[in-house]
Amino acid sequence: MKPLNLTAKSTDDRKSAHFDREPRSGAAVRPAALADLPRIVEIYNHYIENTPVSFETEPHDAEQRRMWFEGFADSGPYRLLVAEVDVSVTGFACSARFNPRAAYSTSVETSVYLDPACTGRGIGTQLYSALLAELDQEPGLHRAYGGVSLPNPASTALHERLGFRHVGTFREVGYKFDRYWDVARYERELAGGAHDK
Repeated sequence: MKPLNLTAKSTDDRKSAHFDREPRSGAAVRPAALADLPRIVEIYNHYIENTPVSFETEPHDAEQRRMWFEGFADSGPYRLLVAEVDVSVTGFACSARFNPRAAYSTSVETSVYLDPACTGRGIGTQLYSALLAELDQEPGLHRAYGGVSLPNPASTALHERLGFRHVGTFREVGYKFDRYWDVARYERELAGGAHDK
């Protein structure tokens, strides 16, 4: 398994910090392995079934998520990382295609999900920071985008702390649990840059 190089190559202070593999949260961050998929699905299903954080409405099993999993790699723009505490996966973060149209290829959609029993310990910050540090080193990537269903003050604070800026809100864009939900969109510049302006 490829070790993570978590030192961003940017002079921008928000991107140049070193991210430890095992800081105070006690978590180790590494690329996901196929053996992690059942646990990843278990964590994600909590958000599908109990929250508006995901706008999916039906839970998955590991076999249904296999094709999704195979869309990630240890290098390139589409990554899937897990946080592990005491050999148990406690969360995952990923970057995926922002839009299938070719001109969007320099942008990615990012997400982070934690076991709800593991929130408030800095694991989400560590995991998302590690993903962004990897993306900052990926040539050709220009922007990362995150979506936050509102209200979600913890996710809003996490995105802002990691250098995302609010670029707009879709009003009542999703319908789940018998009500409409707004989604705030966040954008972060990536250090890889692709093309001259």
